[in-house]
Amino acid sequence: MAMEGGMKCVKFLVFVFNFIFWVCGVALIAIGLYAQVALNKALVVTSASASSTPIAIVVVGVIIFFISFFGCCGAWKESYCMVTTFAVLLSLIFLVEIAAAIAGYVFKDKVRAVLEQGLQEAVQKYGEDAALREGVDELQEEFHCCGINNYTDWANVAPFKGNDTVPRSCCRVNSTTCNVHPSPATVYEEGCVSSLEAWMKKNIVVVAAVALGIAFFEVLGIIFACCLMRGIRSGYEVM
Repeated sequence: MAMEGGMKCVKFLVFVFNFIFWVCGVALIAIGLYAQVALNKALVVTSASASSTPIAIVVVGVIIFFISFFGCCGAWKESYCMVTTFAVLLSLIFLVEIAAAIAGYVFKDKVRAVLEQGLQEAVQKYGEDAALREGVDELQEEFHCCGINNYTDWANVAPFKGNDTVPRSCCRVNSTTCNVHPSPATVYEEGCVSSLEAWMKKNIVVVAAVALGIAFFEVLGIIFACCLMRGIRSGYEVM
């Protein structure tokens, strides 16, 4: 009877875990969508590969979302095959997350270089591509920045070369002449690379906290699933 009660407890814990895991999946989807919307213009003006990060977060969230339902079905039906598959998939996701975290740490110093290269190309084509021009303008307005490293970057870019002006999106105040003979008093002094980098560092704490929480519940889920598998295989009544 004690063993039967213990397996009922494990089954209940599997259900509780899967609900929490489902919430984690929803949280990842929300974070991925938020990152995609918040950095939409930055992704337009930088390399196309940069957009893969928010999309990858959403994909992982969707996968976790469906795996949690798979785990619930396996526990409810007491299916050894389904619970085993659930544990294997969860273990694979956990390993992929560890690999992604290691890769992120190794390549973290390249983020600035990628941003700078993408912005450099966008600024140089500012007068040629309407989509890039709109993206750069909205990026500068949203992040209160001007140019790549600072507002002087526009001095060598057409159509501002030689006339001592910058885009109006650099202006601190709403004035028809604020972009003429720019200075730190009239336009944003900080470059967009630094502003984007600061935004990412600020919000990476939230992403890291969510990732750690999900990893913790994944380990618990694997343990509970293995215990339930053992109980089902041993033929104990858990209902």
